[in-house]
Amino acid sequence: MTAIAEPEDGAPLVAEDHVADFFGHPKGLWYLAFTEAWERFSYYGMQALLVLYMVKYLLHPEHIGHVAGFDLVRKFYPGVEGQALASLIFGNYTALVYLTPIAGGWIADRWLGRRRAVLLGALIMAAGHFLMAIEGAFLFALLCLVTGCGLFKGNIASQVGALYKPEDLRRADAFQVFYIGINAGVIAAPLIVGTLGENVGWHYGFAAAGVGMLLSIAIFVAGKKYLMGEEVATQRSFSHSAVAKEPKKKLTATEWKAIIALILLIPVLAVAIVPNNQIFNAYLVWGDQQFDLNFFGKKVPTTWLVTLDAIVSVSFLFIVALFYRWYGKRWREPDEITKIIIGSVFSIGGAMCLFIAASTQGPGHKIGLFWPVTFHFVNSIAFAHLLPVSLALFAKYAPKAVSATVIGLYYLAFFGANKMVGWIGTLLETMPTPRFWLLHAGLAAAAGVCFVIFKLAAGRTLKTEEA
Repeated sequence: MTAIAEPEDGAPLVAEDHVADFFGHPKGLWYLAFTEAWERFSYYGMQALLVLYMVKYLLHPEHIGHVAGFDLVRKFYPGVEGQALASLIFGNYTALVYLTPIAGGWIADRWLGRRRAVLLGALIMAAGHFLMAIEGAFLFALLCLVTGCGLFKGNIASQVGALYKPEDLRRADAFQVFYIGINAGVIAAPLIVGTLGENVGWHYGFAAAGVGMLLSIAIFVAGKKYLMGEEVATQRSFSHSAVAKEPKKKLTATEWKAIIALILLIPVLAVAIVPNNQIFNAYLVWGDQQFDLNFFGKKVPTTWLVTLDAIVSVSFLFIVALFYRWYGKRWREPDEITKIIIGSVFSIGGAMCLFIAASTQGPGHKIGLFWPVTFHFVNSIAFAHLLPVSLALFAKYAPKAVSATVIGLYYLAFFGANKMVGWIGTLLETMPTPRFWLLHAGLAAAAGVCFVIFKLAAGRTLKTEEA
């Protein structure tokens, strides 16, 4: 799984004209891209270690007693221990990461402004990463990371759009640059944070993630002068809206149908995302225990599987985009729903690779990397058809009057998916491993069937809205 850039959360705001361009874009874009790259480095580095850290160290009896407030957590999960407990904690943490940006955007719009919200969020996240290096502060560290991410996540993406005028065609390219920064951080994180955490010490890895967050803050502060126009434009926008608010147009019956259709798609998307998002949870635990990760007599850190996935996913995003550009010049390019259905087929194939790997594992033998690597390739093709395309679908068909709200609802799919990832991950130790991965193939298949039904039932409604 790689990260995807989120669209700006409101109408674009225009930076001041005196800001010089750099490689054809405002300098502020490059500061924002590098800020996000280091933030993602810290976030995904920590996430790559999180479940392994809990399973292999923190949840052991000699350590768990040192964690402040953990007795309260046990009351919510009576009788749950070890890997199952780690999975539930992971699922709740990652789910909240996608829920808190809704509140973070509201706080930024009402009180702080987006620049201050990003800076405050980054500082709280940095504190969370360094607190992860303190065994007893584990739960408070997760709370800081969730809170900080809520203030940071959506508000920094919205500032990219604020650098361009509404008619500026460079805005689309700007989000591509921003996206590259995100995934550069995702790729590098396991190589540094993961290696330190697994080979040197867990707390060294978490501290490295904290250093990455400090670099993110330093870059953002250094580029503050290139983002000044955003705050000015925000103030002007609020003062203008206070003087003269344009009357809102009522939604048409067709627009309401489109909204309902998209909302009904959210739980289906949540189910479809589960096989991909399990990579950070049960897949890493299983891989750490069962994969043959030895190269030339030396064990490769398990977290490097995340780097492999990120590299392959980024590559296939570009390959799939180029393929459809080539295909569209010769034949009719599939619509978004059809592409999502294609993605579901590949998602089934990816989960089946893991099913085959588990089914063919001999007693006392490690699993070779052929099937896991094949899984990453096949799953990455699914990723390229599911996540960016589904976001584009929501952005395309959401009525303009409520587009930001509808796109915000889209991210509830990730909240639901990560909750399911945590719950389903608890079955890894109680369910035969082949059946565990067959369950993920079944989830992808069920979602695919629902997408087909959606295309047949609601496709005409969306086409009418497009017209």
